[in-house]
Amino acid sequence: MVIVVTSAALLATTVTSSANSKYAGIVIDAKTGKTLYSSSADSLRYPASLTKMMTLYMVFEALESKRISLKTQIPVSRNAAAEPPTKLGLKPGQTLSVETAIYALVTKSANDAATATGEFLGGTEARFAQMMTAKARQLGMSRTTFKNASGLPNGDQKSTARDMARLGIALREHFPQYYQYFSTRSYTYGRTRMSNHNRLLGKVRGVDGIKTGYTRASGFNLVSSVVDRDRSIVAVVLGGRTGASRNAQMQKLIAQYLPKASTRGNGIGIPETGSAVIVADLELPKVGPVPNLLRVGTNRIELAYATASAKPVTGRAALTAKLLEQKVAIPSPAPAYVPSEDVASAQGSEPSIDPVVTASTKIDGWQIQIGAMPDRTAANTLLDKAKSVGGNRLNGTEPVTIAVNANGAQLYRARFVGFSGQSSAVAACSSLKKKGFACWATSN
Repeated sequence: MVIVVTSAALLATTVTSSANSKYAGIVIDAKTGKTLYSSSADSLRYPASLTKMMTLYMVFEALESKRISLKTQIPVSRNAAAEPPTKLGLKPGQTLSVETAIYALVTKSANDAATATGEFLGGTEARFAQMMTAKARQLGMSRTTFKNASGLPNGDQKSTARDMARLGIALREHFPQYYQYFSTRSYTYGRTRMSNHNRLLGKVRGVDGIKTGYTRASGFNLVSSVVDRDRSIVAVVLGGRTGASRNAQMQKLIAQYLPKASTRGNGIGIPETGSAVIVADLELPKVGPVPNLLRVGTNRIELAYATASAKPVTGRAALTAKLLEQKVAIPSPAPAYVPSEDVASAQGSEPSIDPVVTASTKIDGWQIQIGAMPDRTAANTLLDKAKSVGGNRLNGTEPVTIAVNANGAQLYRARFVGFSGQSSAVAACSSLKKKGFACWATSN
C-alpha cells in the first residue's frame, strides 16, 4: 500500500528523533495495519505538499460520485493564479480540466492548480480546507488540520506521520481506479514536460507512489507506497534536511521493514463513511464552485449555485426531499446560498451596503444577482467570472458586492447594477444561466 516516510538527518540504519528535531517517520504493514517502525509518529508536523494528497482524495471522491468528470473544467481565479511556485503559470479566467489538475498535483505539485481545485470544489479555499479537515476526521486522522489546498505555509496546518500514512492507505483502498495517477513519472502540459518530484519511482523496487512535500518550516517530506510480491507497506518520512537525505532514509526504511511485513491479510479496511462532506446533489455548474448549503432562519435551505440546467432547488421541503432521495448529508452551516426573490423576507431584514465597494455606484433600478459568498474576494471572483462570459448583456453595468448578515453568517451578494430596465436585466440573466450561473433580476 502506501508508505509515508519522514526524512531527517539520517543515521546509517535506524533513525532517532534526536538526529533531527523536525524528523518523524512511520512504516505501516498495509495488509494488517501493524506498525513496523515509528519515530515521533504522533507528533505534530507541517505536511507541506503532502496536503495535496487530501486535495486529490476530495477530487477522487467527487469523480466516484459522478459530481464531476475528468473533463470538467476548473476555472482559475486571481487568487489561484497568484500562488507562488511551483506552479503551472495559470492565468486568471483560464480553465483546466480535472484530469490536468490531477496530473499537475501529482507530478509538478502545482500550487495554482491545487488552489483552483480547492476553490472549485469548496466555493472558497477556506471552505474547502474545512471540508478537508472534516474528511480527515472521517478517515480517522485525528490530529490533522488543513487550512489550504496546496500545503503552502500556514502555521495552523498540521498533521502527523501516522495520519499521513493513514491517508495514503485510504487513497489506495478507496480509489484503486484513480490511485494509478500517483505512479505517473512525467506529464506534458502545453510545451512543458513536468517530471514527478518523487525520485524513488522507477528507482526502488515496488514503489508505486505517492507524494513529496517541502517548505522551509516542514523540511523534506515523503509518503511512499510499496508493493513487492506478496508484501505491502506504507512509509512516511517527515522533516528531512535535504531531498537526497529524505530519499535515502526512505530507502533504508523500505529495505529494513518490507521483509518484515506480513504475506497475509486483506488490507487495513479504513472505513468509508459514505457521507459527503459537501452537499452536491446535482450536476456541478459549468462556472463557479460546487453547490453548498446555508440555513437561513429555521425554514429555508438553498443551493449556492444553479445546476447546469439553471433550475436551483429552493424551499426546505423540496430540497430536503431531494437530498434524502440521493442520501446526501445536509451540513449546517455552509458558506453560501442561491439568492431567491423572497430571500429578504426569509432573512427578516434588508441587507446593508458595502460602502467600500458600492459607495459611488447608483444601485437604484434593475439589478441581477448571481450568488452570495462568504467573503468579498470570493464574491468579486464570481463577478469577474460572470463578466468574462457575459458579453454585451453586461455592458454599461457595474459589478458590486452587498454585505449581508444571514442568520449570523457574514455573506457578500454578488450583483451587477445599472440595467436600463426589466427586459435587459432578465435578458442578462438568461444569458448567464446558459453559462451555468444562477441568476435572478430585481428592481430594488
